[in-house]
Amino acid sequence: MTHPYRPIHAPHLQPELRRPWYSCREYTPSRRLESHVASFWTMDFQPESEHQWHRVIPDGCVDIVVDLLSPTSRKAAFVVGLATRSKVLHFSEARSVFGIRIYSESARAILKFPLSAFKKHHVFLEEIWGSEGLHWVEEILTAKTTSDIIEIAEHKLCRMLSDSDMPTPSLVYQSMQHMYACKGNLSVSNLADKVNFSERHLRRVFDRELGLSPKEMLGIVRFQSILQEFYRGDYSSLTDLALKYGYYDQSHFSNTFAHYYGLPFKRLTKRG
Repeated sequence: MTHPYRPIHAPHLQPELRRPWYSCREYTPSRRLESHVASFWTMDFQPESEHQWHRVIPDGCVDIVVDLLSPTSRKAAFVVGLATRSKVLHFSEARSVFGIRIYSESARAILKFPLSAFKKHHVFLEEIWGSEGLHWVEEILTAKTTSDIIEIAEHKLCRMLSDSDMPTPSLVYQSMQHMYACKGNLSVSNLADKVNFSERHLRRVFDRELGLSPKEMLGIVRFQSILQEFYRGDYSSLTDLALKYGYYDQSHFSNTFAHYYGLPFKRLTKRG
């Protein structure tokens, strides 16, 4: 089943980031995984005359990241939890990274822990999956091509999902489906009504399972929905876009966008 939500990231939105020595690519998962995995992705950087920066923005997903240049498999792979604001990474040394971007409502079944466990720091995959995880990382590090890496990753994820005894809490799943359907343009009160629980209970479950509030997740989904419309060119003006997503004050829209992206929206409109 095709997932209704597909987050987008900075390299697609800022053509000026494209350099011969800096490459970011995304790969669509197989039909077996498309309701659980937003994308597989790679990031490669070779140091040239200038340093390179890489912008990470909130997307409502959790990532398994594998450092393909790591000298040891024990420290090569780790989980990055949900981001709630933008972050800029600066590179001066060669990088080659493979990532798996997992929808938050599917993460528990794959990672065996609630996402709140990854809220404040990266967790090495060996700590989560044990020796099985270490063996999987070694397979990836010795693979010859990106296609081979993706095949290894898909096989592992499909097996974990079929063997998982940790289903997604139904309230989180139902809430996320409503968020996706409304593109995040929904109040917490209305969301609570839709899932037939109190706002207090909803906040408690989100904090326990995801490590953030329903309001924060709604903001992220709304932000990503705005980015999708911008990328497709499906808007006539900044004012219309702000109004469509419930921002009746343009300064509020601008401030919220800058919080999530780290740049004013108008900086993105200067596309090459």
